[in-house]
Amino acid sequence: MKFSSLNQCIRFLKKNGELLVIDTPVDPDLEMAEITRRVFAAQGPAVLFTHVKHSKFAAVSNMFGTWERTLKIFEPQLAQVTALVDLKSDPALVLKKPHNLLKAAGALVHSLPVRTRKPKVMANQCRIQDLPMIRCWPKDGGAFILLPQVFSKEPGSDSIFHSNLGMYRIQISGNEYLPGKEIGLHYQLHRGIGNHHKKALELNLPFKVSIFIGGPPAHTLAAVMPLPEGMPEICFAGALAGKNFKYAHKDQYLISADADFCITGTIVPGKTKKEGPFGDHLGYYSMDHDYPYMRVDAVYHRKNAVFPFTVVGRTPQEDSNFGRLIHQITRSAIKDAIPGVTAINAVDDAGVHPLLLAKAHERYVPYEKLRPRELLTHASRILGTGQLSLAKYLFICAHEDDPGLDVNDEKAFFIHLLERLDLKSDLHFSTQTTMDTLDYSTRDINQGSKLVIASAGDKRRILGTQFPADFSLPREFHCAHIAAPGIAVIQGPVFTTYAQAKTQMQHLKNHLEHQTGLDRLPLFVVVDDALFSARTFANFLWVTFSRSNPSHDVYGVKEQFVYKHWECEPPLMIDARIKPFHSKVLEPDQKTMDRVDALGKKGAPLFGII
Repeated sequence: MKFSSLNQCIRFLKKNGELLVIDTPVDPDLEMAEITRRVFAAQGPAVLFTHVKHSKFAAVSNMFGTWERTLKIFEPQLAQVTALVDLKSDPALVLKKPHNLLKAAGALVHSLPVRTRKPKVMANQCRIQDLPMIRCWPKDGGAFILLPQVFSKEPGSDSIFHSNLGMYRIQISGNEYLPGKEIGLHYQLHRGIGNHHKKALELNLPFKVSIFIGGPPAHTLAAVMPLPEGMPEICFAGALAGKNFKYAHKDQYLISADADFCITGTIVPGKTKKEGPFGDHLGYYSMDHDYPYMRVDAVYHRKNAVFPFTVVGRTPQEDSNFGRLIHQITRSAIKDAIPGVTAINAVDDAGVHPLLLAKAHERYVPYEKLRPRELLTHASRILGTGQLSLAKYLFICAHEDDPGLDVNDEKAFFIHLLERLDLKSDLHFSTQTTMDTLDYSTRDINQGSKLVIASAGDKRRILGTQFPADFSLPREFHCAHIAAPGIAVIQGPVFTTYAQAKTQMQHLKNHLEHQTGLDRLPLFVVVDDALFSARTFANFLWVTFSRSNPSHDVYGVKEQFVYKHWECEPPLMIDARIKPFHSKVLEPDQKTMDRVDALGKKGAPLFGII
């Protein structure tokens, strides 16, 4: 169905039994987020809050909380847009699949933005304080807008095609922001909006920004799409919505005509204010740091506006379905952008950015399968491409070794890689490099290291599913568990300093060096809670790759440098204990949890759902 507004989508969900309406007064401070998390975890419906305390607006969450509902919202336009992307990646498809051209043509028709003189969003005005002030986690620095569409235009250009529509969280209360007059924008200078900001500073021009909230769901998805530079997201928004993006101009601001809300303002030149803390998708708080902020000019809203929001936290959450949808749309574009790479998975359970799994062709020396060669070229391309460059660990295997291997089956991928892993040749470190801003596994923000493990060829070992009969550990370590074939997790002492950790890990290395049968367990991970880490493979992935910095936390038996290449013998070891400088794990407020528990009792609005 083609949606021209958020309200139309909400009516569609209600008609199809996919909407829960809560008329009971709810608190936007922690309570609405806790309700959303519970309903999402139960694979429940979208939630419409009609009585938000301290706000005159209704709010909706969990619209994309299940994969099936997400597909319902975006079909049939999803097929048209996917066909368009496929044709761009492989024009020969016009001859192979002529019907794809018809599908793509449908998307192209709606990709051109259309100007209107009567934008519905400008029917009314309000203040920032009138919006639902949603705070998701107890230590969050204030209320945030979490599904914004932030529009900026290239300074000095009047063309809407030289624009960027991105999703950057917006802090609307707390810290040192002047209430109702200033709001914080969390974006880094390498983002599309960052390029515009930089140019505005160079030209000494006011940098005007519009923030759209709500409107057709396709507009929200367009704001998170990793489109090629120079391709405007507002064109993609129209193509995906099946309706041209409508806009107007007001005081040199671009206004999304069909949005529920539009905030306009100017980025304060050359100044920053503290933004955060914020409970982020890695499962930890991103701490407060200096970011640009905006002086608010006006807040517009349409009649019967609804405020959409999501909740971020340790994955999977609602945004995981966005990621899955983006992958489905852009699967051919990835192959086009990085020739030779056949599949990539940014692992959701690891926090997305910490871990990439990839398959690629290994064709340099087809008759020799002793070590990866072309895989290293592909790895460099992957780590130099857009958001993929944020990865901390990249595990890459040869497509030819198992063409049917699914990179989205993480456990199967690890088994495949560990069966072939050569610890003398397959590990490649990059140190003193830039890192994802949200990754706090290092002492310094945006700085850290990367590790590529490239594995190819025939199987070297059969992986073990239990410890050898005579297996033992040094006294500092205990509680050993098998997390998956070939993977052991063991509990270590509380981490205090890297100097002490190095001594502890040396004891472990020396001890394991004299153990027999450990080639079948090539990966050991040291953790704070081995039982939790081994309980599910998702727990193993999250703990291991969100809490380790490769250059500091990777060890191995008989490790050494050979002409500056690091190598070791089995087992490889990763120290994934929590370090004193790590940010705090997200934990909900107990009193809020108790209130939500009461909403799940018989006769209460969440009965039968949570």
